[in-house]
Formats: sequence, C-alpha cells, structure tokens
Amino acid sequence: TPTMRAQRFHAETKTITVEDVPIPEPGPGEVLVKVAFCGICHSDLSLINGTFPAMLPEVTQGHEASGTIAKVGPGVTGWAEGDRVIVAAGRPCTTCPNCRRGNFADCTQIQIMAFAYDGAWAEYTVAQAAGLTRVPDNVPLEQAAILADAVSTPYGAVVRTGKVGVGESVGVWGLGGVGTHVVQLARLVGAAPIVAVDINPEVLERALDVGADHAFDSRDEQLGAKIAEVTGGRGLDVAFDAVGLKATFEQALSHLTVGGRLVSVGMSDQEPTVGSTTMLGLTKKQVLGHLGYKNVDIETLATLVSLGRLDLSRSISGIVPLEDIAAGIERLERHEGNPIRLLVQP
Repeated sequence: TPTMRAQRFHAETKTITVEDVPIPEPGPGEVLVKVAFCGICHSDLSLINGTFPAMLPEVTQGHEASGTIAKVGPGVTGWAEGDRVIVAAGRPCTTCPNCRRGNFADCTQIQIMAFAYDGAWAEYTVAQAAGLTRVPDNVPLEQAAILADAVSTPYGAVVRTGKVGVGESVGVWGLGGVGTHVVQLARLVGAAPIVAVDINPEVLERALDVGADHAFDSRDEQLGAKIAEVTGGRGLDVAFDAVGLKATFEQALSHLTVGGRLVSVGMSDQEPTVGSTTMLGLTKKQVLGHLGYKNVDIETLATLVSLGRLDLSRSISGIVPLEDIAAGIERLERHEGNPIRLLVQP
C-alpha cells in the first residue's frame, strides 16, 4: 500500500508524531488532494493540550488546507486532477433533521476536520467534492489555505453574526490571527471608526497598518474615555472578542453603546458574566456567540483576494516543513514573533 508522511495526534498520551500512513482512497463524491499548505490554528493547540476533548484515539490534525486534486473519486463531476482547491474545514453529517431537509449549512451534527476525521497536516487528504472551492490562478496557495478558517471565520463574524453596517463603530479585542482579519474585513464593509484593543504594542501597531483607525492598550485606565472620544460619546456599535477570556469579554461588553452587539469569537474555559438582567435589559445589549462560516464565504473571499480588494500578503508569518510541525506548534503557543498565521508545508 502506498504511504505518505502525516502528523498524528495520540489522544491517550496527548502527544504528536510524524509517521508513515497509508495514502487514503477517495470514496464516492470525494477527491484526493495533494496538500500544498495547511495552517496551524489555536484550535489545533487546544486539542493537544486537552482544552478541546478528543473525538478519536488518533487523528491527523490541520484544517486550513489548499492544494491540487490528485485523484477524483466515483461520481465526482466538475473537478479534474490538477485543479487548485481549498478544502472545507468541516462536512455535514447528512443524517440530522436539518440535513434531511437539505439544509446542510445548518447541520446539527457538523463533523469538524482534524477532530472528527483526518485533517491535512499530511502529504494528502481526502475531501468532499461538494465542499471544495476553486482557487483563482492569481491567488497564491499559501494565502488560499488560510481562507478555510483564519479569514473565513472572521468574515462570518463580521458579516453574518455581527452584521456590521457601513459607518458603524467597531472594537476588536485581541489582534492575533482572528482579530487582525476582523479589522481588515470590518474596514472592507465600511465600519468607522475601527478600534483595536490589545496589550502588545507591536500587535497594536500592526493593527493600525492593516486598517484600524485607533489602537489602545486594554490596561489603560483611560480606555473608556478614549473609546468615548473617538465614537462621539456613543460607545461601540459592535465589539468582537477574539480572545475569549473573562476579562476581554466583559471589557468589550462594557464599551458597547445602547443596543450594541458583542460577538464572542475567541474561546477558553473561563466563564464571564453579562451583569444583572436589569442592566442588560435597559441597555438592550446583545451577546452573540460565533463559530465558523458557510462554504460560500470561502469563494467570496477568494474573489476579493483575486481582485485585490483584500490584502493577505502580511498574513503568512512563517512556513515550517511537516517534519518540523512540533516547532511550528511551539512557536504559535509562545506567540513567538506575534504570528498572524503559520503554515505547514508537507
């Protein structure tokens, strides 16, 4: 049986290895993709450190993948070997009530790549043909890979959950990979002003470079006064917590205007509070949880990159070979160099 190199996460010991494993065979409706690049995401770290429970005893991680089709499975039409593609980071179960109604986008038992089935920290990965996105010829495969989560999840947060409108004021807490792209996308849809909030001066400076109008230290005792000043005394229409800590969640919520929306994107095991129900009712603030995107969003983003409307040239902070995946994981965990997104190249 032909083999390939692949990273494997072992749930019992919470360890990773790079091993020789059989090259998977695409089934009906599937394709085999030769992986060009795959992102290293904080959710990958969360599986390794136990924050996210393991679903399988062993699994190949990696869910932000681009590459070329190496083999087409039975019944697949519209795709051919050599096509440049982005792989969807999840697939519908096809058996839940919503899927049986044809509403696959709202599957209640969505299967997440690299958790429920093998991902793309490997030379090859299998993907459903129905979840592929074609990569325009002028879009580098490095940038295409991160469209599968690092950019599409912020897109979903800004456009679908937050419903940011032209001229609305936006605050972003945490300017890592997710927060940086929230800033770019909020600017793209016409938000004004955009306020970046973090504790790292270098990260705040980068946020200004990619589209934030103001950048403030979250520890600044005058933070509230500064946000009030740049929003004409109103506060923020929409705040995005891209960190997920109790402190960032509650601080973002406190700086919303009456009727403002807090979109929680970052995740942790901490438990913030929204305060009294009386104040929540009087201020009419909304707290919205966000996860993921729709597959069509990836195509939209690929088009924006292709047309030069969305610049992701600064989003790739480094590329590591598959054999050095452990070093890439450690670099992200330590925030070495304040990476926006690191990639694995098999």
